Amino acid sequence: MTDAVANVEDTPAKPSKMPLIIGLVLAIVGGGGGFYAVQAGLLPFGKPAAPEMASVGHAAPTGVDSHESAADIANLAFIEMDPLVITLRKAGGLKHLRFRAQLEVDVANQVEVERILPRVVDVLNSYLRALEVSDLVDPMALPKLRAQMLRRINIATGQGRVRDLLIMDFVLN
Repeated sequence: MTDAVANVEDTPAKPSKMPLIIGLVLAIVGGGGGFYAVQAGLLPFGKPAAPEMASVGHAAPTGVDSHESAADIANLAFIEMDPLVITLRKAGGLKHLRFRAQLEVDVANQVEVERILPRVVDVLNSYLRALEVSDLVDPMALPKLRAQMLRRINIATGQGRVRDLLIMDFVLN
């Protein structure tokens, strides 16, 4: 009898995989719940998710008819800027860019923008001098440059004071 007891080995019981499965299920449920809470704006921090339709009306690109009334158009003013002549370096020599533009502003902001017009000229002068001739020969260069210049003008004048940049001359000699 003692021999029979000696031959039996103590085999440890296999650990249960149930805690691993429960942990995996809870992780998936928690991740899904967190994703939903962020997307639905249920968390107290950050901006709540805005519906797409609400932002479509405010995000109309510049130059697109945004259903302005005749009164809105009548309240516009145009500030003419002095022409700029920019010297650009090219491998074969020097090129000159003649640039003339007007700023479209509301009548209420006209005096403020005219007062800081030298700052606008400085910003545009600095930006245009940093360009290469290769940046200007692309057929789609002008809309890109116009958007970048308008962005810089809005930073210099304060957001919302200048509505648009109207390019009168853009000649590369």
